[in-house]
Amino acid sequence: MRYRQLTTGTLALGVILLIDVLRVWLPGIITIFGQAASTPAELMGAFALGWFVLALGAPAVVRRVGARPVTVVAAVLLAVARLALTATPGGRTQLWLATAGLLAGLVWLVGVAADTDRPVPGLALGFAVNAALHAVLDTVDLVWRGDWLAWLLSSVAVVLFVLGTAQPGTRADGVTGTGGVRAWLLAGPALLLAAMVALSPALARTGMSFLVAGDGVARSPLFGLAPVPVAVAGFLCAALTRPPRGWSRAYGPVALLAGAVLFALDRGDLLLPAILLAAVGLGACLALADDASGPDSDASDASNASARAARRGYAVAAGMLVFALGSVGYYSAYDLGYPNAAVPVVVAGFVAVVAFAARPVVHRLPGPFPPLRAAAAVTALALLAPVLADDIPVASNRDGPPERLTVVAYNIRMGFGLDGRFDLPGLTEVVDRQRPDVVLLSEVDRAWLLNGGHDTLDLLAGRLGMPYVFGPAADPVWGDAVLSRWPMRDPRSLPLPAVGAPTGAQALAVTLDLGDGVRTAVVSTHLQPPPGLGPVVQARAVADFATRYAAGRPLVVAGDLNTEPGDEAYAQFTDAGLADAFAAARPLATSPADDPRQQIDHIFVSPGLTPGDPVAPRSTASDHLPVAVTLTLPPR
Repeated sequence: MRYRQLTTGTLALGVILLIDVLRVWLPGIITIFGQAASTPAELMGAFALGWFVLALGAPAVVRRVGARPVTVVAAVLLAVARLALTATPGGRTQLWLATAGLLAGLVWLVGVAADTDRPVPGLALGFAVNAALHAVLDTVDLVWRGDWLAWLLSSVAVVLFVLGTAQPGTRADGVTGTGGVRAWLLAGPALLLAAMVALSPALARTGMSFLVAGDGVARSPLFGLAPVPVAVAGFLCAALTRPPRGWSRAYGPVALLAGAVLFALDRGDLLLPAILLAAVGLGACLALADDASGPDSDASDASNASARAARRGYAVAAGMLVFALGSVGYYSAYDLGYPNAAVPVVVAGFVAVVAFAARPVVHRLPGPFPPLRAAAAVTALALLAPVLADDIPVASNRDGPPERLTVVAYNIRMGFGLDGRFDLPGLTEVVDRQRPDVVLLSEVDRAWLLNGGHDTLDLLAGRLGMPYVFGPAADPVWGDAVLSRWPMRDPRSLPLPAVGAPTGAQALAVTLDLGDGVRTAVVSTHLQPPPGLGPVVQARAVADFATRYAAGRPLVVAGDLNTEPGDEAYAQFTDAGLADAFAAARPLATSPADDPRQQIDHIFVSPGLTPGDPVAPRSTASDHLPVAVTLTLPPR
């Protein structure tokens, strides 16, 4: 007795489309609904959770109307929303389209659960194929590309998904069994852990960049996406094969918990083992929950069948609510200021307990696909990612020291423009237009699920053709960076005092090797003031750190400093002997980008560096304007 392959394939396709929608909807909460951080975090959280709570009513609708019509209608709406998101210009239209797609996807899951008591193969394939595609696409989803290939692939996917949904969704013999409640309950938590840790290509590349560093900062890695095929293979092999019996079944829950704990420690050098342990552990936990052993003896009883379908529907809706609570709860900590390290551990513990408590299946039904073949096929897809990845740009000083350096400092808001779209072309264009030698970036996101799971730093560095050094601030994947056409030596990162600010801050220092013994120190930072106060303490710490690091060499300090000329925090830099490179061009407002009124992005330089051509070019690729200046180096 075998499940139809079409049912599993359609479930996997639907999961892929739903994740695509989530990667648009989640950032929209911050960049569109949040209105440039002016909306209270509690209101944003209520907006996010409300739609998942609303989906809890879907099982009652399915029970009254029937699973088939609800599932088909929801699938069509999800498909239409997914395609429309590729064409939307951003803004509130994008947010409400993504919201409609999300709600349709949740209702579709509830409808599928009513007819499917063995979702693990479809869920596992959906998670794994999505991760492999996300890696092959260099962590930029088809939604944000908008070219003909993106339209073609998206159209084929949604057509196959709708056609597959329109077909009967039970076993080949037409009978639905009694199991599936535990597996459907784990769909949401497993999605959270997969996207946040276990199957995140951006996190894998970030972990590789720390692996080659070893000094608390991260550098451009070679074969940065190489861990992704390993994680995908481990996850699928564990999820699609029969788990061991007895206490040896505990290896999956233990591995998952270990991976979550390593991730929660917020150490860049532990990200790779966290990913691999979590991937294998999550797959094994899903296998333990795959408990559909056969039809119930009273399967012909319509009322019992309806009750079983409703239980599965409520299970998947509750599981997706756990996804929402976990994702919103983890990232809202950076606005509200509470510890968030426990969130992935608690969710992993929930998955581990539910999976291990599942009844061991003695005679497990065969899956719709041969496990090893399915794992090999998806792993082969994931292997394309490191093969197709862009070459790492190489900095060189072989032409000797330059006479001038063009420096750009830019708060890139995780890569999202004022319209709420992921705008790599816009960021690249406005920076590249300045023909920079050095670029200092703030609000650099390298894997946050809330922002779509992109490695914005590596993507931007590849487009600019400049290697990078990354300094983590809030956690190992969010912070500041320096990109340079010149070799960077002796990187150091200093965590700054929090002084009541919920988001972490740091100062990243590098030395530019300009050739013939000529060196210049550069410090990138993003000051995070406590509520209602200026970042005086952090500014003083950065100024002291920068001048000590430079040790008499020419020095550049730049970034989003959240202070204006004349403020006490601003004076910390001038009192340290640094000059405002934009003093002659004031006023030069930089925020907000569409109506600049504040001068909070700065470049300070040491005596001997002569600034010229200061500019804040207009752009809506972020909520800040970049600032750029050309510095004449002291004579040799």
